[in-house]
Amino acid sequence: MTGLRLISLFLLLCATPWLAAQPLMETLRGERPVRLQSLDIQSAVSGGMAETRVRMVFFNPNSRMLEGNLQFPLADGQHVTGFALDIDGAMRPAVPVEKSRGRQIIEMEERRGVDPALLEHTQGNQFRLRVYPIPAQGTRTVELTYAEPLARDSDGWAYRLPLAYANGVKDFVWNVDVQGAAGAPRFSGIAEAPAFGAKAGNAISSWQARLDRPVVQQVTVHIPAAQRVQAYVERFGNDTYFVAEVSVNAQRTARPLPRTVGLLWDASGSGARRAIDDELALLDRYFRALGNGEVRLVLLRDRPEAAQTFRIRDGDWDALRKVLRSVKYDGASALADWLPESGVQEYVLVSDGLLNYGARRFPVLASGQRLYAVNSTAGADTVRLAALAERNGGALVSVTPGQGIDAAAAVLLTDGPRIEQLRAEGAAELLADAGAMQQGLLRIAGKLTRATAQVNLSLARQGKAVPVTVQVDGGAATHPLAAWLWASYQLRALEIDHEANRGAIRRLGSQFGMPTRETSLLVLERMEDYVRHDVTPPASMLAAFDKLRAQQARSTAQRRDKQLDSVVRQFEQKIAWWENPPQKKRWLYKEDEAARQESQRMRRERTQEMGAQKAQPVEARMMEDARAPALNFAPSPPPPAPAAAPVASGMRADARPPMAEPKAGIGDKDAAPGQSIGIALKRWNASAPYIARMKAAAPDALYAIYLDEKPSWENSSAFYVDVADMLLQKGKRDLALRVLSNLAEMDLENRHVLRVLGYRLLQAGAPQLAVPVFEQVKQLAEEEPQSFRDLGLAYAAAGKRQEAIEHLYEVVLRPWDGRFAEVELIALAEMNAIIATAPPGAKPDTRQIDSRLLRNLPLDMRAVLTWDADNSDMDLWVVDPDGEKCYYGNQNTQLGGRLSRDFTGGYGPEEFSLRRARPGKYRVYANYFGDRQQLVTGATTLQLRLTTGFGTARAKDEMVTLRLKDGGSTVLVGEFEVR
Repeated sequence: MTGLRLISLFLLLCATPWLAAQPLMETLRGERPVRLQSLDIQSAVSGGMAETRVRMVFFNPNSRMLEGNLQFPLADGQHVTGFALDIDGAMRPAVPVEKSRGRQIIEMEERRGVDPALLEHTQGNQFRLRVYPIPAQGTRTVELTYAEPLARDSDGWAYRLPLAYANGVKDFVWNVDVQGAAGAPRFSGIAEAPAFGAKAGNAISSWQARLDRPVVQQVTVHIPAAQRVQAYVERFGNDTYFVAEVSVNAQRTARPLPRTVGLLWDASGSGARRAIDDELALLDRYFRALGNGEVRLVLLRDRPEAAQTFRIRDGDWDALRKVLRSVKYDGASALADWLPESGVQEYVLVSDGLLNYGARRFPVLASGQRLYAVNSTAGADTVRLAALAERNGGALVSVTPGQGIDAAAAVLLTDGPRIEQLRAEGAAELLADAGAMQQGLLRIAGKLTRATAQVNLSLARQGKAVPVTVQVDGGAATHPLAAWLWASYQLRALEIDHEANRGAIRRLGSQFGMPTRETSLLVLERMEDYVRHDVTPPASMLAAFDKLRAQQARSTAQRRDKQLDSVVRQFEQKIAWWENPPQKKRWLYKEDEAARQESQRMRRERTQEMGAQKAQPVEARMMEDARAPALNFAPSPPPPAPAAAPVASGMRADARPPMAEPKAGIGDKDAAPGQSIGIALKRWNASAPYIARMKAAAPDALYAIYLDEKPSWENSSAFYVDVADMLLQKGKRDLALRVLSNLAEMDLENRHVLRVLGYRLLQAGAPQLAVPVFEQVKQLAEEEPQSFRDLGLAYAAAGKRQEAIEHLYEVVLRPWDGRFAEVELIALAEMNAIIATAPPGAKPDTRQIDSRLLRNLPLDMRAVLTWDADNSDMDLWVVDPDGEKCYYGNQNTQLGGRLSRDFTGGYGPEEFSLRRARPGKYRVYANYFGDRQQLVTGATTLQLRLTTGFGTARAKDEMVTLRLKDGGSTVLVGEFEVR
């Protein structure tokens, strides 16, 4: 089955009322966009909390099925509580699953051509939804449910529903149900709004409409609320959860401002999406109130820039404002890579909080140094920002675009009440939302341990303690979101230190069915799919699930031991090859008709495995591959005229003498004197429109041209790689690394893009930057051996040999999916080379490694090909001086070349090894056979590493990154020349 990825889509459902785009799923190959056909919204509001269910029907007007990949942000405080997909005409709810496991399952199911869907939490408060398939000329229904605590609105609550994204939707229905209001709710933001009708003592509204015209940007429901303490309970699992809402005096008093301020300005690429004008307006209030002082500005990107000092006189900060206005937003977000200065009394961090590069732990401020965090972006990591600010005596300052800055300025310039103590009798695990006190409300959540409980807290105001007591009765009104609110507070507390609390976050997400950074929500098509992956299905399917699982007795014992024994057997075969190179006679390699037909047969079988291809006809590709006339696979200049020799199977003899006894290779200790091997890489030349302009520019003008072109190419990984290459060639290394780091901002938690970033950082000689990138990839995809191998090699490049061999040995030990066959041997070769070449005083500890696998096998030449696209087939070819091509159809050559198993399912690596090199040229090619992806991201990025003297102290590496776009395309990547 073929399909197509639909590029990033911001749904704008609930967080971005100032935007007005309809959520069209755009395609990459000229097909018409998948459009939102109908919209059904159900809103339930009760007790200062609301749950919204949005059911969307998407229509695919194209002639083939597509996969949907939707991305959307939520506002601060909003959390996804449910997700469902239509299966066989009914909405099937998703179930929680460990995040890495969920991604692994959905990709396995897509390869089988069945209907899965996955909702993932990425970074900050942003989410990704993957749906497969959306049928040709058909529809698919997706249902998202999210919950939120409401903001105070004078004497009540305000529930806001953005509707700009519904512009043009033909079928539209919105029903509102409000429970427990102190009076009749009312609408604002829409003409001829319907009135709420009262029923059974509660205010209940049902608003239905069918719109075929543009709708308003946002509708607000104003709900009168009681001012007294209100408590709600909910029985969930084995616990009774409660929420208590307490009105507090929100009066704030002016605070003394510092004389020296550190301004941390997020200048990364994602910073361009912030509401800069509103942020500057807030700073204007701040500096005018400060009057006179000093500001030390640090711009944060992929690395911090040197601090700039500005004087503020009588509130005049024009010089600083001009600098901030001129900032060019570029690079990744390394928000933790800066050092506090002792002379700074207060820091103001202006950022979206998305930390995706460099160090992960925020600097520790000195005692007495405050930190305020300013955010103006939907989908920001407000949990991180609030935690950092509150930990350092400050607060999160939210600037809502278009809503004025008075509230934000009040938080930044004044002090309000703070919680000093919180304890209870008859309740446990208390959590409070201190941020809501800015609106005159304090929410407390916890678990009842007795029928009634008394919560006691102390609020500090202007140096005085104000006691508050709250009574909670287990018989209070039931609220369907009480348990969820407690879970959301608990999640926020755990996310302060995500790395230390990953297990607790995973358990919380699984218990409450919440997508977190450790859990996702998954929908599978058939009962057998849930059983096969051992995923607990929705409650309605549990009985059948338990019965079917009991029938399937599967033994998983000793899988790791069997894996190790299998690798040992394969390694013994490789040692035999290394110890006994071929002793055959040398021939000028030419494929005869029989060999060509055999090559076609193998290619046909692989084509059938890959499925329908989208490149040239299969037979044409097979003929081109077998003959490859354009590649000029000619031999090196021949030695003196040979005598006649017998014909070998599949070859035609061209009178060559018998091969001499193999000499030691240059990688061996007894290497032949005077022999050397050089590497010549063929520079990759892209053909994009911006290339010619940048090539014609002077080195100092390159970055300005890049910034000018960037808006047109900001979603193209190729653009950043190409520009970084040119900057490196011109000696602009720091700017090249900044441009390259944009890959971390492109598509949050996309392991394919991150792998490209890591490879290019290694190629640029920056392994210390590549290590955290590959650490993130390993977290995202622990089910793929490449994640461990890449990280191990990055550790080795950074000089961390112990960590390197541990990760490479993990590749050896784990049982992997069958499409990654023999990846263990490649990692094993690299592990042994790292051990053998370590300096005497830095030998890694190898006691945990099976002794049968500890043997270094040095090579004269080695070439390794990897690529970034799953479900794709790239091929490594090496043509030796005799013209013999080493490839998947001829894995062992007469000169002793050996090619590893063919990877037809994605990523590689494929490895060419040659222990003893005969003089001449060895040409290295990369061939794009094809793919069966449902996710097509344009050209596939390939990484080729050429090594001489592999496994010795004289080893030399050269790396090149290139891109191939069409099935059947082949490029010459580089040459080894033995002199």
